[in-house]
Amino acid sequence: MNKVLIADDDEGIRFTLKAFLQKNGFIAIEASGGAEAIVVFERERPAVVLLDLKMPGMNGIETLSRLKMIDPSIPVIIITAYSDIPTAVETTKLGAYDFITKPPDFDHLILTIRRAVERLNLERNARLLNTEVENSLEWTVGRSKQIREIIEQVHHVARCDYSVIIQGETGTGKSTLACLIHNLSDRRNGRFVCVDMGAIPETLVESELFGYEKGAFTGADRKKQGLFESARDGSLLIDELQNMPLHVQSKILRAVDEKRIYPLGSSLATNINVRFIGATNADIRKSVHEKKFREDLFFRLGEVVITIPPLRERSDDIAFFAQKFLAEACQELKQPISDLSEETHSLLKRHAWPGNIRELKNVMRRAALYTKEEKIKPEHIDILIQNLGASPSPSYPTLAQQPFVTIKEAECVAIQRALQATGGNKTKAASLLQIDYKTLLKKIKEYAQ
Repeated sequence: MNKVLIADDDEGIRFTLKAFLQKNGFIAIEASGGAEAIVVFERERPAVVLLDLKMPGMNGIETLSRLKMIDPSIPVIIITAYSDIPTAVETTKLGAYDFITKPPDFDHLILTIRRAVERLNLERNARLLNTEVENSLEWTVGRSKQIREIIEQVHHVARCDYSVIIQGETGTGKSTLACLIHNLSDRRNGRFVCVDMGAIPETLVESELFGYEKGAFTGADRKKQGLFESARDGSLLIDELQNMPLHVQSKILRAVDEKRIYPLGSSLATNINVRFIGATNADIRKSVHEKKFREDLFFRLGEVVITIPPLRERSDDIAFFAQKFLAEACQELKQPISDLSEETHSLLKRHAWPGNIRELKNVMRRAALYTKEEKIKPEHIDILIQNLGASPSPSYPTLAQQPFVTIKEAECVAIQRALQATGGNKTKAASLLQIDYKTLLKKIKEYAQ
């Protein structure tokens, strides 16, 4: 970061600038014209370029333009004997960092160079950080085109304090996305609190959200802080938003609008500073239309609505997550990481994945546990998908869809598939079929006759 390119056709100017730069701790490299400057720049990659405007052949304007095509972030300081305002304006439009006339004020010049290096450093660090963040987000939520568009939305919404509603099928990663929004926002040092509306009895929703004073109701023997207060200066995720009782929705709307709540049993308001994120596996607009969710609350909480598409619509993410979950499971089991055959990849992409990412993770973890081969084959995955009760691949019909005459035949095929998937390991096959070992041995003996 201390290398400076001097591009000037005047050898005396280059000599003077080089001596000055070296005295101040910089490494000076030279070019006698524009064409040479381009070659030297690509080879040396300096942190700053000092560029003369009036040079034979490729002039300073053209050289500046070429340099910016190679590296738009490079600071180029124009040094010229011609103090020409229109020229200065033109070079600034082309991306020049500064415009200094000859003979330069050397103290001002060195200060300008140091500031240029500092800005370049900050920009490169910012780009590196952004790249790391992008890679981290992709590793967490996927890398398909649809997810990249959602990641862009996440970046935008994380910069502000807008309320957000995230909707998508169960298992698509709504809570994960909400947590990412919180962690990328200015509230990252505050708490991220999640409440599942479907898991709280309707009679307890208000007390859980708003808290209560001692004696507010029978059994309230002490004061309790609600989730709104727990999430102060942070973010509150209200999951299963569509299950929120209507009488609570009006109080939520008031809390969001006024930024204060009234704990049960208290006439004094408590100020809150919370970012609201809602998540739902239902079409929230349909719930509004059916009068199951207040329209005014939807518009208040849904300042930004992010819809996560199901896994079956993101084939790139199926392959990515399958390999990721398989590698993680193999590491956890302390065994060599298996690979997926091309046929297995095709099977995974054809499957509907009604349980989305959560279902895929379950299948890949079990595949790592039961399969000891170098490659995971379609038959290994097929038996696992069927045992989860999920919809199968068109190429692998369930036992119920096959033309068996008797239950005995269906059981026989299921046992054969389980043994094939586990490499003949009867203990694992029994576990896979969710029956005990003795029962499996008994049936194998029975069907062998």
